[in-house]
Amino acid sequence: MNTDRNSPCILLAEDEMLLAMMLEDRLNASGYRVLKAARLAKCLELAESAPIDLAILDINLAGEVSFPAALVLRRRGIPFVFSSGYGDDDLPEAWRTEKILQKPYDARQLDAALNALRAA
Repeated sequence: MNTDRNSPCILLAEDEMLLAMMLEDRLNASGYRVLKAARLAKCLELAESAPIDLAILDINLAGEVSFPAALVLRRRGIPFVFSSGYGDDDLPEAWRTEKILQKPYDARQLDAALNALRAA
């Protein structure tokens, strides 16, 4: 776990435990501090108050959509990317302009999405 307070902090909202653990390892190796949330309530709590630089939001968190957390991040000016196994057509119109990491995605796609967020 990367605990360097100077490292960028990323909120990882993912309810699939193995995927979340794999992503956390990958993000730590890339120099990020990771805050994880597997449920919407925890995601909202972190989105509201944690010192986050970026976020990856699985759209479906144990049957609840992560859009309320995305609204909080948007209000705070924190860049985020959705991740989903569903197609773009399943997104409500209000969210179709947001970047989506289509599951399954690889390390190259993850890095490209995070670099785009950091550049924004």
